[in-house]
Amino acid sequence: WDELKAEIRKAEQDHPDLVRLSTIGQSYEGRPIFIAKVSDNVAEDENEEEVLVDALHHAREHLTTEQALALLRWLTNDYGTDDTVTRLVNNREIWIIFALNPDGMRYDLTGDPFHAWRKNRQRDAQGDPMFTDLNRNYGYRWGCCGGSSGKRSALTYRGPRPWSAPETRALAEFVDSRVKGGVQQIVSHVTLHTNGELILWPYGYTHENVPPDMTTLDHDVFVALGEAMADRNGYTAQQSSQLYITDGDQIDWMYATHRIFSYTYELFPPER
Repeated sequence: WDELKAEIRKAEQDHPDLVRLSTIGQSYEGRPIFIAKVSDNVAEDENEEEVLVDALHHAREHLTTEQALALLRWLTNDYGTDDTVTRLVNNREIWIIFALNPDGMRYDLTGDPFHAWRKNRQRDAQGDPMFTDLNRNYGYRWGCCGGSSGKRSALTYRGPRPWSAPETRALAEFVDSRVKGGVQQIVSHVTLHTNGELILWPYGYTHENVPPDMTTLDHDVFVALGEAMADRNGYTAQQSSQLYITDGDQIDWMYATHRIFSYTYELFPPER
């Protein structure tokens, strides 16, 4: 946790014209949820399309934070020398959240070597554990379809109600805040998870390819973009529900609520 804070603060110090560090809120235990904005005019809210990348919904998925930090390094250290990086930074506003679940992260890293912890560290008003799977706590199709659990002991416990976790509320409030003049500025989103080397698009709550809450055109775009990304990194692209049914998850909410083209990257290693 201290190393993460030091690295992102150093990036802001080293690249003050490109990086602006802030927070979207606090975790249950009061840790800041850091977000970095990367852009060539970082102090301005320009009329440019925006991209959001987030990491570490699940505490034990350490590689996702490392990937988010690597992205920050590439976008800053390679700016001005790499044509692709320079073009992206000049023409986009890029947001990176490094650890949506900092309490779970900190707890997991105190194990020997780890606790293999998945959820947040939230408790109820009586102080009893109410540890919640953040990626089942979003407010769209929450608890609808057998893709989460109502048992507190379960790995996929969805919480007592949608948005019961402060971490998911913080992310939703940030995404909502990017609506300007009635138009959502974030046009694409990647949430980093492990593992399986997959690129997943909505929906997770149904096996139907084009349910009534999705347009055929949007489905075709999801498939085309997902397959194009998979061609570049060798991953497998598929609808989220092909992996397993989920409900109350982030990418379903991002698309259904804001029509953001939202993907889950399941990083290395592959399933064996």
